[in-house]
Amino acid sequence: MGRDFFHITQGFALAALLAVTAAPALSQVGDSPAHGIAMYGEPALPPDFVSLPHVNPDAPKGGRIVFGESGSFDSMNPFILKGRAPAGLSALTVETLMGRSYDEPFTLYGLLAESITTDADRTYVEFTLREEARFSDGSPVTVEDVRWSFETLGTLGNPRYHTAWNKIGSTEITGPRSIRFTFNTVDRELPLILGLRPILQKAQWEGKAFDESTLEAPIGSGPYVVGPFETGRYVSYVKNPDWWGKDLPFNRGQHNFDEVRYDYFGDGGVVFEAFKGGLITSWRETNPAKWASSYDWPEVGNGTIVKSEIPHSRPSGIEGFVMNTRRAPFTDWRVREALILAFNFELVNQTLNGGANPRIPSYFGNSPLGFTPGTPAEGKVLELLEPFRADLLPGAIEGYSLPTGDGTEANRRNIRAATDLLEQAGYTIDAGVLKDPAGQPVSFEILLVNGARDMIAAAEIYVESLKRLGINARVTTVDNAQYVERTNTYAFDMTHYIRSLSLSPGNEQTLYWGSAGVTEPGTRNWMGMNSPAAEAMIDAMLNAPDQEAFVAATQALDRVLTTGRYVVPMWYSDVSRLAHRKELKFPERTPLYGDWIGFQPEVWWYEQ
Repeated sequence: MGRDFFHITQGFALAALLAVTAAPALSQVGDSPAHGIAMYGEPALPPDFVSLPHVNPDAPKGGRIVFGESGSFDSMNPFILKGRAPAGLSALTVETLMGRSYDEPFTLYGLLAESITTDADRTYVEFTLREEARFSDGSPVTVEDVRWSFETLGTLGNPRYHTAWNKIGSTEITGPRSIRFTFNTVDRELPLILGLRPILQKAQWEGKAFDESTLEAPIGSGPYVVGPFETGRYVSYVKNPDWWGKDLPFNRGQHNFDEVRYDYFGDGGVVFEAFKGGLITSWRETNPAKWASSYDWPEVGNGTIVKSEIPHSRPSGIEGFVMNTRRAPFTDWRVREALILAFNFELVNQTLNGGANPRIPSYFGNSPLGFTPGTPAEGKVLELLEPFRADLLPGAIEGYSLPTGDGTEANRRNIRAATDLLEQAGYTIDAGVLKDPAGQPVSFEILLVNGARDMIAAAEIYVESLKRLGINARVTTVDNAQYVERTNTYAFDMTHYIRSLSLSPGNEQTLYWGSAGVTEPGTRNWMGMNSPAAEAMIDAMLNAPDQEAFVAATQALDRVLTTGRYVVPMWYSDVSRLAHRKELKFPERTPLYGDWIGFQPEVWWYEQ
């Protein structure tokens, strides 16, 4: 699928966001049961829809798909902080009350729940379960399972579940299959967030510690069950022939494989070799230079391996080297800006990607939710930021753009600008060594995972650039388990950071950027930012009465995040590159979000 199709879908993304601007408020379920709910406007599909628009409803069933993962796993509980669960476990074996259509910015349709009810102000939400909903052992999914799941995840689960649970004031079972949650906080997104909470079987966990790592797989209601596995080496998910939901319109054309398997290897390079050797059947390529030059073995030439490019219309998100502001020298924004200036993006991008990938301009770049670099804040965006003017960093209101280099190894202009900033911050050069205001040499560690070849290569180029500032930086690689432990406890100076962002950001933004993450372990706030302005913009997003206010709040948040200078931004791609066996097929129409959650393996199929 070529570039023309990408531009069509990109235009659709803008239209999808702006078309609902005319809607006077958020989706109104209106105190009567509805088949779906949208964050803004109304669900695109009617109650009698027969399938999602981006699936092949007649996709054949059967076959298998095999993925490769680097690292390891040592737990079968993906819902807690301890341990590392295998890929795919939650998505394939556990279901939620509502299912998300990735062809709309943020719309849910009934899955375990046959209907959802809320009021115009979204002060509560009520779900009514489908009578036929069953766990994989044949037992019914009950409202007591729903209540127990919400409370257990909200108190003992991963911290990402806690915020929503704390906003629930009361829980009431209103009927044999109905349960209502009343909120103690104004949060218009909360009904949708709760609709996406995993539903687990209460009986399985009686007498067991939910927050302890275990190799007992959860009993879910999803299309697959955990089959054979060997800790740290592979896991197989096998289609449940008695899956209760196989005939639901929402599921038609989805979950087509008989087996989904994940094999684990030492590092990404080994995974790629396993793909070339036929051990795995699909490979997601992140390096455009490699995509263009390294796929030259016979099976690619004769069509046994197919190269597919999947366009998308989602925001760029943020990827790069994050600086831990809990530690010196990253506490000073001028130092952080100097470190951004020292990163020779043009050289790194040319060396690793052949210059093919554009640089991330901001956290919500490549979408209508991002601010325009270099332009001042105006209108509603300015109104939102104005109360925080005194505390915002330079550029948030006046305008800010990432520095550009000349592509040479010396990068002289940016190095001079970085040196000036460091001098303003009280740093000095002594015998070629940069010293902080206390006279101590500046040095720090860049923590990376073993086998992350592109990131290691980028970091090594960066280390050489930092020497021009007199900074002694070093790259440290650790295994996956150590990396998870250190990042969960923020025990790093600088590390690789990636956060994918959607066209409908919401409560997850608090987990990413909220001040609780400064001290609370296990959040996504790796940089340790503590910004009242960012939290106010998130609050404005969550309570926006219409699309115009929502876009303004998100653009304002984008300005606060980008000018916070927490991450040395790298690149993004407007397409995903998938190499796969020719027997693996996907629909001609790709969803709005492209190759993202809910795409592979969900809508793919095997065809001999």
